Amino acid sequence: MVIEKINIRSGPSCQTPSGLGLNAMPSISAALTTLLADMFALYVKTKNFHWHVSGPHFRDYHLMLDEQATQILATTDPIAERVRKLGGTTLRSIANIGRLQRVLDNDADCVSPLEMLKELRGDNVKLTAHMRETHALCDEFGDIATASLLESWIDEAEGRAWFLFESSGRS
Repeated sequence: MVIEKINIRSGPSCQTPSGLGLNAMPSISAALTTLLADMFALYVKTKNFHWHVSGPHFRDYHLMLDEQATQILATTDPIAERVRKLGGTTLRSIANIGRLQRVLDNDADCVSPLEMLKELRGDNVKLTAHMRETHALCDEFGDIATASLLESWIDEAEGRAWFLFESSGRS
């Protein structure tokens, strides 16, 4: 068995020892922090569309988007706490989110309901791909705890994409 030497500095430290190795923490923490920025961006976009959806399917879309936003927001604390458990630091501001997010904002005054659903579906599909990349990184470093969390979040994102696909008339 190999035991990795942990560098312990005198005085207060911001790093929590994780036992995963020196290179694992910065790599996985950075990937999770970027994922966290994406989740916040997707949350705001989903709420934006929830607030502004209109048309004959208003009630169904309004409720579905609210449910999806709630699910997305629920992932944010576990992601940030996982980063901290690994010994990393995570988001500190809205500006930090803006610098890291890969989910594009939509500030348009008017978006049709079907375009909203298609755009969110695409965002969830891309988010799933990013989570799979992060899962592969976790596998590389033997971080089974983070990989396990990602598996649930991947399933949730796939579920959101599926609902958006079916609700948009499969287009």
